[in-house]
Amino acid sequence: AKVIVTEVDPIKANEAYMDGFEVMPMLEAAHFGDIFITVTGNINVIRREHMEVMKDNAIMANAGHFDVEINKHDLRSLAVSCRTVRNNVEEFLLADGRRLHLLAEGRLVNLAAGDGHPAEVMDLSFSLQALSLLYLFNKQGELGNHVYNVPLEIDQRVATLKLYSNRVAIDQLNYEQRAYLKSWDTSY
Repeated sequence: AKVIVTEVDPIKANEAYMDGFEVMPMLEAAHFGDIFITVTGNINVIRREHMEVMKDNAIMANAGHFDVEINKHDLRSLAVSCRTVRNNVEEFLLADGRRLHLLAEGRLVNLAAGDGHPAEVMDLSFSLQALSLLYLFNKQGELGNHVYNVPLEIDQRVATLKLYSNRVAIDQLNYEQRAYLKSWDTSY
């Protein structure tokens, strides 16, 4: 697929560009896209001005935040009719004959219209949660009332167990490599 990234953060836009994606403003991308997926956590990411220039049969889905990323009020106000074409797919007919499709009523598409997160992701999530709870229990009284990152050791343990369960082997650093990475004064 040809993927176009639209972004408001210059750092994230640069990351996308350096990863090989085309980057442009949403209004420009709206002319070209066949499928639009929002993942921003913000409101009105796709709105009237974008819908007005989208191609016939464009599909919109939200995978980011509640049901506010795609402005459904704007979509309904542009449409002369709306019908359900299949489960979790609404078709909005515009006055000029173009049809725009909205998946899962603009709700989180992977949860509202799919089977949720795949087991391969959830087992990692639940493993991290369980080991993090054990960590908190063992550190009872030692930690302040703050938000903490999951300790690297827990992340590595879960990743190692997941690789093992999938029969995937990886390399290990030898003593010389570990020593080199820990030092700043190595002359090679």
